[in-house]
Amino acid sequence: RLTRQNGTRRGLTTSGSNADTLIVGGGPVGLSTAYHLATNHRDGDGSRIAIVERDPTYARSSATLSAGGIRQQFSLKENVEMSLYGRDFLRKAHDLLRVDDEEVDVQFQEHGYLFLAASRQGSEQLIRNNEVQRSAGCTDIKLLGPNELKNKFPWLNTSDIMLGSFGEKGEGWFDPWALIRGLKRKLQHMGAQFIKGTPAGAVRDELSGRVLSIDVLEEGKGAVRYDVQHVVNAAGAHCSKAMETLAGTENAKNMIAPIPVEPRKRCIFFIHCNTQQSPDIIVPQIAPLTVELDKPISDIDELDYADHELWEEVIWPALYHRVPAFGEVKVKSSWAGLYEYNTLDQNCILGFHPEMDNVLMVNGFSGHGLQQSPAAGRAAAELLSCGKFATSDLKVFSFERCLSGRPVFEAGIV
Repeated sequence: RLTRQNGTRRGLTTSGSNADTLIVGGGPVGLSTAYHLATNHRDGDGSRIAIVERDPTYARSSATLSAGGIRQQFSLKENVEMSLYGRDFLRKAHDLLRVDDEEVDVQFQEHGYLFLAASRQGSEQLIRNNEVQRSAGCTDIKLLGPNELKNKFPWLNTSDIMLGSFGEKGEGWFDPWALIRGLKRKLQHMGAQFIKGTPAGAVRDELSGRVLSIDVLEEGKGAVRYDVQHVVNAAGAHCSKAMETLAGTENAKNMIAPIPVEPRKRCIFFIHCNTQQSPDIIVPQIAPLTVELDKPISDIDELDYADHELWEEVIWPALYHRVPAFGEVKVKSSWAGLYEYNTLDQNCILGFHPEMDNVLMVNGFSGHGLQQSPAAGRAAAELLSCGKFATSDLKVFSFERCLSGRPVFEAGIV
């Protein structure tokens, strides 16, 4: 038996095509899922994969409005392993994403992350984190005492610091747009179908709950129906809305297991420092700073501005304390974007939904989606093709923890 869900009617839809796998969301996570599915499980054939993206310009994309950072400094071994694969993928992107003779340069700058602890408790946590990082195979994170920090970063105020953790290699930042463009071009070369549109409804099997087809509102075409075998929710900050569309308006209200992810605002301040602490101490002149505001978004227009009161009243004083030369720092530019916030534990969700068992959720990265997108895509492709994780065991991020209310937190890590 079939049940039709959410606002489209048979007479108002046109038949599209069959898609073995339809991915909702054409950002780094969705693109990486498609890439790994085609390359690792289908001999480079992407012809049965369709990717639905509402904004192919990525003007409001979380990834392109981020700082593009990557690090391995986590306390959960699974997160470390995911970012290690992300590091390796970025290092090899020029070959992995090559089409004909054209390479992709993602501008990976391995300049490191520096975490500082000003208390005994914080220091002990950095030590425990470092042990986890090493057990996962990451040997480039070094613990530095106050004197070592002062020698390496003479512009840093270490008077109240007990310990630092610095990524000498493998951490830094890269160009999100270059990664998106490279993945998309590679997928087009492999035959994947890209659809500009928004899911507007779904047809589900009344008994099993499986999604059988999806109606996509496409520009100039209206609602187009795609028959599907699997659906991947990689809609980022909009994933809860996408899940409601798949479930159907009435069913969404009564879902036993709604996905605990909501959009939140993230501000980026690009700062410039004109001063030096002394003739012998050189202060880094340009650096990105990411600030994640812990509040939901009620109006998309909020993204038109960054919150400069936060900069003036909280961030700048803290920067000045840590780097005295930053007393003269200037904000060169600023912007705001969305990120997907997992309200349970701020870690990703990887797994099929129990009420729609052919809908795979790859959501809730809480600011880590870009850097973890290569590993998340690889894991999602394994679940789609094999029904289990094959390379890295990421069961800790399954949806079951959301159902049982058992969060998995990062310790001492932003």
